Amino acid sequence: MTVQEVEAFCQETLAALRAVSSREQLEQFRLTYMVQKGRIRQMFDRLRQVPKEEKPLVGRLLNDLRRTVEEEFAALQQRFEQRTEKPAIDPTLPGRPLPRGSLHPVLQTLDRMIDIFTRMGFTVAQGPEVEDDYHNFEALNFPPDHPARDMQDTFFLRLTDSSGKPLLLRTHTSPVQIRLMEAMSPPIRAIMPGRVYRNEAISARSLAEFHQLEGLCIDEHTSFADLKATMITFARQMYGSAIRYRFRPSYFPFTEPSAEMDIECFLCGGKGCRVCKYSGWLEIVGCGMVHPNVLRACNLDPERWQGYAFGFGIERVTMLLTGIDDIRLLYENDIRVLSQF
Repeated sequence: MTVQEVEAFCQETLAALRAVSSREQLEQFRLTYMVQKGRIRQMFDRLRQVPKEEKPLVGRLLNDLRRTVEEEFAALQQRFEQRTEKPAIDPTLPGRPLPRGSLHPVLQTLDRMIDIFTRMGFTVAQGPEVEDDYHNFEALNFPPDHPARDMQDTFFLRLTDSSGKPLLLRTHTSPVQIRLMEAMSPPIRAIMPGRVYRNEAISARSLAEFHQLEGLCIDEHTSFADLKATMITFARQMYGSAIRYRFRPSYFPFTEPSAEMDIECFLCGGKGCRVCKYSGWLEIVGCGMVHPNVLRACNLDPERWQGYAFGFGIERVTMLLTGIDDIRLLYENDIRVLSQF
């Protein structure tokens, strides 16, 4: 083997390597030239045939060839791997929309109701959820033997107020009305949204924890006609101008006279279902003229000041608006229900 043969082999080998354009061709080059029985190894085995005076030159040529081949092979291998690897992010794909949350349907209803009443001139007032007996019952004309004061209807706490009476979780938002009349002078026109608690059995129609929105209007010349006009205006804005409604006489300790307003059940179209107790009507609000005893408890002269009050159950209104026929579905956190709103 001569120096000329070795130089020709080196040129041939490098030309073959530099002509590689795919992973398959690179693998074929490795199997031909670089494996244990490949052509480069064979050339090293033939060194014994080289004349003694030419061996240093031939050995240097073959070592340089092997080093160059290994470096260029590694570079080609890396380039082909980068070319075939899937990118971590494919910029050609359309973007993935992020899931968007929304307010709970009860809060959506509450916000809508607040918007209607604030546009009618009512302000928003808040009060504590842990109340004393005076603001929750006594000032609202509840007699001492009223059933609402019983442990079966009210959640009483182990804590007591300054007079030694147990504190309780408010059973309605009416105590906010008392605190409002104690804190400011008429005229008053406000709504009181919030969470309330009653010791009731859980069913398709009732919960032990729910939301109310109550309203109060106190002025010198307020009448029951003003109350009816307010409730009708609200119902038409909330449920549509074609809604059918009716007022029924009722009783509440803190109003006299008292009434309840019903609207036609639009879950069943007035035909009757389990939510409306097969009557075709659903009560949406209790209301009435503020009782003189309530005014006196707040140091207001009932001969001068008159007013009306009303109270909505937010969950019931939500059921009407959404078509949900079981109040428990609102709080079971089933995403299939909540995602619809």
